[in-house]
Amino acid sequence: MENTSDAVEPTLPVSPQSILELSNDHHKKLRNFIHKRVLNPEDADDILQLTYLEAWRSRERFGGQATLSTWMCGIAQNLIRNHFRRLYAKPVHCEFDESLWHGQDEGRDLGWEFEVNRRLERALQAINNLPAEMRNTLYTSLETDGSYQDTANVLDIPIGTVRSRLSRAREQLKRTTYGRLPR
Repeated sequence: MENTSDAVEPTLPVSPQSILELSNDHHKKLRNFIHKRVLNPEDADDILQLTYLEAWRSRERFGGQATLSTWMCGIAQNLIRNHFRRLYAKPVHCEFDESLWHGQDEGRDLGWEFEVNRRLERALQAINNLPAEMRNTLYTSLETDGSYQDTANVLDIPIGTVRSRLSRAREQLKRTTYGRLPR
């Protein structure tokens, strides 16, 4: 006879109670998932609360294709992505003190710095020009520390699809950034 304490999480329909009564293990998993990606503890706790709130609001959309905890990790991933987009969209205010600049690093190679900045701009533009599914897979991979399995879990796609999209994205970025494939 099968051990019912290890049973799969409930699928359809998701009751309000099933979201609120996630086991301690699932709650810890979700909390660790968020805290691993958001280092500021206050922001991470806010995102955890927002994840539960969004899961509650979207409970009718849970189709049962994934477990409830995986679905909630996907919600958390989207909230984390939105958090960083808002965070990095804010311009950083910094005063430029010209007196500190003059006389500093006179031996610097400004041509090299220009080239590095030019390549960085080309790389960022190339990422923005990737097809949406490739770009989302790339961002998710970066947010999951490059783990193919974690990326597949967050996006709820097969691991082979993750590998394929990342491989095609790398090749396209090389072509765009270098003008041709480096040999």
